[in-house]
This record gives sequence, C-alpha cells and structure tokens, in this order.
Amino acid sequence: MFIKNFKTLNFKPNMEQNVKTNWAQFIPLVTVFFFWGFVAASNDILIPVFKEAFKLSQSESQLVSLAFYIAYTVGSIIYIGISALMKTDLINKIGYKNSLALGLTISAIGTLLFYPAANLGSFPLMLAGLFTVALGFSLQQTVANPLAIALGPVKTGSQRLTMAGGINNFGTTIGPLIVSFAIFGTATNATTTLDIESVKIPYLILGAAFLAVAIFLKFSALPDKPALTEAVEDGAGHKGSALKYPQLVLGMIAIFVYVGVEVSTASNLPDYMNHKLGFATKDIAPYISLYWASMMIGRWTGAVEAFTDKVSLQKVLRFIAPYLAFGVFLLVNAIAKHDLAPFYVYALIILVLIIADVLSKGNPARMLMIFSLIGILALVTGMFTSGMVSVYAFTSVGLFCSTLWPCIFTLAVSGLGKNTSQGSSYLIMMIMGGGIISWLQGYVSEFTGIQYSYIVGVLCFAYLVFYALRASSILKAQGISFDKKVSGGH
Repeated sequence: MFIKNFKTLNFKPNMEQNVKTNWAQFIPLVTVFFFWGFVAASNDILIPVFKEAFKLSQSESQLVSLAFYIAYTVGSIIYIGISALMKTDLINKIGYKNSLALGLTISAIGTLLFYPAANLGSFPLMLAGLFTVALGFSLQQTVANPLAIALGPVKTGSQRLTMAGGINNFGTTIGPLIVSFAIFGTATNATTTLDIESVKIPYLILGAAFLAVAIFLKFSALPDKPALTEAVEDGAGHKGSALKYPQLVLGMIAIFVYVGVEVSTASNLPDYMNHKLGFATKDIAPYISLYWASMMIGRWTGAVEAFTDKVSLQKVLRFIAPYLAFGVFLLVNAIAKHDLAPFYVYALIILVLIIADVLSKGNPARMLMIFSLIGILALVTGMFTSGMVSVYAFTSVGLFCSTLWPCIFTLAVSGLGKNTSQGSSYLIMMIMGGGIISWLQGYVSEFTGIQYSYIVGVLCFAYLVFYALRASSILKAQGISFDKKVSGGH
C-alpha cells in the first residue's frame, strides 16, 4: 500500500529513520497489542460463565462487552478533556512511552478489582474491573496505533498495523483457552460446576504482567515523540480540527460498526452453540479460539508486504502465512488436549481469504469492500443453515474482519497531518461499538432468536461497504491514492 502524495498527508518527506521498519522499536510495541487481544477474547468465556453464575438473561450477560468497550469511549473523552484543559495534547506532553506505561498501570489496577469481586460474588464489581482494564487500554490504543504506522515507511504502515493486529490475535487465540482452563480445567478432566472465585487468580497474574511490560516499555527504544506527530502544517490544505475531515467522521462510524460486528459475532456465539446446538459451556472455548484465530490468520496474511518488497516472495508468503497461523491454533488446542478433528475442514475456508486478499491488491478501500461483502455472505450462511456448517460460517467472520481495522484506520487518518493524534483518539472512542452492538444483538435475539439476531452484523457490514466506496472518493478528491506503489507493487 502506498500514498501517492506525501505532502497531502503532512508527513515529513525525508524521514531517513523510517526508510525501513524499525524492528527494535516495533517489537516492544506489539506486546500491548497482545494484551488487548488476550483480555477481549477472554470476555467471550466470561459471558457464559457470568450468565450461569449470576442467573442473567442474554442481554444482561452482554453487559460484560458493554462495560469493557464503553470504557474506550470514556477514556477518549477523558484524554480529550484533559488535553483541552492543558491547552496542549496530553500524549505529546508526557511522551508516547510514558503514555503507554500509564495506560498499562491503569489496566493493572482494574485487574485488582477481580479479587474482591470474586470473594463477594459481585457482578457489578466484576464489570467495574473490566471497565478499568479497558480504560487503560483506551490510552494504550490511542498511542500504539499511529505509533505502529510511524515506525517505518508510509507505504507499509497499514501492513505494519495489520502485523501488530496479528500479534493481537495470537492473544485472542490463547486467551479463551487459558481462561477456560483456569475456570474448568483440562478438556479431559473438566469440572462441571462454575466457581466464580476461579476467575481472580488469572487476572491478578495478568495485572502483574501489565506492570512488568510498563517497566519494560519505559526503558525500551520506543520514541517519545515519533516523526508522524511532528508533521508541519500544510498551509491551505490544513484544517484546524480533525472532525472537519469527512474521511475521519465517516471512519468513526465505520470503526463503531466494525468493532461491533467483530465482537458481537463472537460474544453471542456461545449462546447459539449452547442453546441451539446443545454444546456444553466448557466445550465452546475451542470454537471461540477458532474465531479469534481466524483474525490472526487473516492479519498474518495481510501483513506480508511489511516483510519484503519482492513480489514473488509476497505471493509465496500469502499462502504460507495463513496456514502457519492456522497451525498455531491447532498447536495450542492440541496442548489444551482438545479434539482437533472438527477443525481440519477449516483449511478450505482459508482459501477464500487468500483469494480475497489477492483481489484487494493492497488497496485498503478495495480490501474493506471485498472483505465486508464476504462477511455478509458468511453471516447469511450462518443464519440460514444449521449444525457445524453454521458454526464454521459464523467463525469465518473472523477471517473477513481480520484486516478491516487497519483499512478503516488508514483511510480515516490519511491527510490529517498534525491532527493525526486527535483523529486517532476519536477513532478509539468509537470502539464502544463492540459493547453497544453486542448488547443490541443480545436484545434482538430475545425477539428473533439467537441465530437470526445476526442480521445486526449484516447491517454493520453493509455500512462498511458504503464507507469503502465513499472514503475512496473523498481521498481521491484530496489527491490521495492507494493504488500506485513506488516499488515492489503488484
């Protein structure tokens, strides 16, 4: 992926330090991406556990997602408010490394709440813990996403963000398995009773890990102020507020519905498998893991251009990367002693992802449109089939959601210049869609049934198709194109 006009984007045209990806800085950064995925996917295991333990309805159980994802909005509002009071950008003031460390510390405080919540058997206190964890994630996300783009050449910024997302989804793959093991034990020696107190220890360990990484990042080679945030004003083309850019405003809605369909598809899947297909709660974890592993599979595929400019090697890696990621999923489930036989057929579905990736030709708008259309097809298939066909259809949504975040993020912040950090904060604010749309689907399911409630996700994907077409038109009018590459193009 490449931007035709550096000046339009307000990047420094001679960023010699960013001729190639700075791996010494990028590798420490992706540790926070891992944590986001680990916790977010683990919520899908907590939902049915809390539902049974606290005798909740399906919509009430989705308060787990709502509390977690609404925190991103609250965190962004706090960040914008503090910046306004200080009359300067908070992140630029304290530095990117300090901001990441602060965010991790806030998340660590949230994990501490799980201990009294488990002892008291308090659902509201559990929600407060998840809210606080995500509050820290909000600050981390505001910093880490544009930073991942800035740690290398502009033309591979989206792929680098996709790569970071692949690490995120390694966390989402193992998170449900580890949390499920902590609650239920191994698949061969599993408890049939739910003990809410079994939740507190893994989250306390997670909190300790947050603090360890905070210290690690504080003393890492990460820049306190990357070149992206130091961009100079373009003059006539510069706008005083990020909200004056239509690609950002429409992109905010796109992030809202994208995170919504990504999270709601997974968070409502346990209820579908439990009540429609008769799966025991303890047996659902591998399929939740498959959903989030699908995100990893897609992101590893979409990140190949960040590794090499050689077109011939890119073509080979497009076939190797997804099946390598699929192998990671099979390995972690084998270690967890789950039956792998039901998952081998999924290798055929991955071929659809590879074809879609090739057809996109690295263009974020084209990729967003193609993947969203296939996402609609997957959801409709799941709604109108039964048995394992429907399960594979719903889990495959993860494949086609996999690269949508970097596509939307790249389209939305293109051309913002010095307003990039502000625009990033607005986008992070809209992660609340994960909670609101999950709750909405849970509410709709009480009238339509859980299977047909996935119509909510269909509507989300439909908007993403619209945004792909509209954003492409807006950016072309601003002189920004993603079709032409300087070197190593398709």
